[in-house]
Amino acid sequence: MFSVIRSEEKSFRNLVNGEWKDSTSGRFIEIRSPLDDSIVGRVPAMTTGEVDEAMEAARNAQDAWRIKTVSERAEILNAAADLLIENQEEIANLLILEIGKDHKSARSEVVRTADFLRFTADSGKNITGESLPGDSFPGFKNNKISVVKREPLGVVLAISPFNYPVNLSVSKIAPALVAGNTVVLKPATQGSLSGLYLARLFQHAGIPDGVLNTVTGKGSEIGDYITTHKDVDFINFTGSTEIGRHISKITEMVPALMELGGKDAAIVLADADLEMTAGQIVAGAFSYSGQRCTAVKRIIVIDTVADKLVELLRNKILDLKVGNPLEHEALDVVPLISTKSADFVCGLIDDAKQKGAKLIAGGSRTGNLVEPTLFDYVTLDMRLAWEEPFGPVVPVIRVHDKDEAIKIANESEYGLQSSVFTNNINDAFYVADKLEVGTVQVNNKTERGPDHFPFLGVKASGMGTQGIKYSIESMTRPKATIININL
Repeated sequence: MFSVIRSEEKSFRNLVNGEWKDSTSGRFIEIRSPLDDSIVGRVPAMTTGEVDEAMEAARNAQDAWRIKTVSERAEILNAAADLLIENQEEIANLLILEIGKDHKSARSEVVRTADFLRFTADSGKNITGESLPGDSFPGFKNNKISVVKREPLGVVLAISPFNYPVNLSVSKIAPALVAGNTVVLKPATQGSLSGLYLARLFQHAGIPDGVLNTVTGKGSEIGDYITTHKDVDFINFTGSTEIGRHISKITEMVPALMELGGKDAAIVLADADLEMTAGQIVAGAFSYSGQRCTAVKRIIVIDTVADKLVELLRNKILDLKVGNPLEHEALDVVPLISTKSADFVCGLIDDAKQKGAKLIAGGSRTGNLVEPTLFDYVTLDMRLAWEEPFGPVVPVIRVHDKDEAIKIANESEYGLQSSVFTNNINDAFYVADKLEVGTVQVNNKTERGPDHFPFLGVKASGMGTQGIKYSIESMTRPKATIININL
């Protein structure tokens, strides 16, 4: 591994102004594997003064970075993509140990991230401005021309989550950098080792000192300080709705792009291809144990086909491979990220049982490994109908018609994605037009990507639009220079 880690101590450092630094506090946070509770590494618990250093480095580096050509900035992104692929096995192994990912998903995250970097490099070269003639507005003569170009915002604070610590860090870093911003990355504590490894790759790719900096530490100590820091010009955050709302309340006049929670519904109409539908739902609900913002989190099905769908779902769930990635390579369901997460999921399971839901599959737990669980006859008074589990448990809610399905889907506080399964294109558009979400998938599981598609949530699921072009636009602003012509 790169020198970001002192192998004998498993201690990582932070990248600040081109140097790898320990914290003056002398304190570290242990990162333990959710798979066997072993210590994977330790990251510095940085002080507020050290946050200031990282922010100052980013601020001081921004002027020189913004005047580099887009081609020069893109070249570094492409070099980072090459390094990701060269080191994919080592990074994938770190993802497995640190966040408990199965082998296939870990490798896929690395490859997808490299593709994201390359596409962003190309997209950055296509950032365009415009010129506007003055006489196109009533009352003005042809003696003014507005030349409009896009300017970087300055210092971007990127806050990434545990579940995709490489991909969802790069989804913030790459568009920011190619647009001419500098970045301070604050990875989730569980996932910070992967984030620091990623920063080291960028350094090897040629990123200038101060253009990318990292900060690790306890959210209770530096979380509010970093998000309200005077040098932050933009916040790009992925995480829980609770924290997103908090950031929104404490910040002032700072634009933000937020991807928050979800309760994505799979709506199944009577004419759906049930075999295909069941396969899509199981893949969407249980991959990486449902620890995905776009995981299928509830199934709303027309009652005339509910029995058949539930039978198909049960059979496919029983075929899922469940276990520990340290012991088996090909797995679908793995231990959850923490005991707290497993406790929460089991609380939802217990509540559904107590209120009369019918357990179809799963329901058991060994340590942090929760079996893939399906409940039928879930009613709207159950927590499982509304709360985001971020784990492998899914409710089936039976309805009489598509309008009742839409009503229940829209009563959620969340609005990230939904799926509709039907062979009637008119019904597909009818449902899609009425759903209060950012994206509707027709005959497919809810999922993110391809990464150049717009990706957004409404209501409590987020604010702003991601997707490579859209992220670049979010982290830039128009600047107009008006040429006055004396006629």
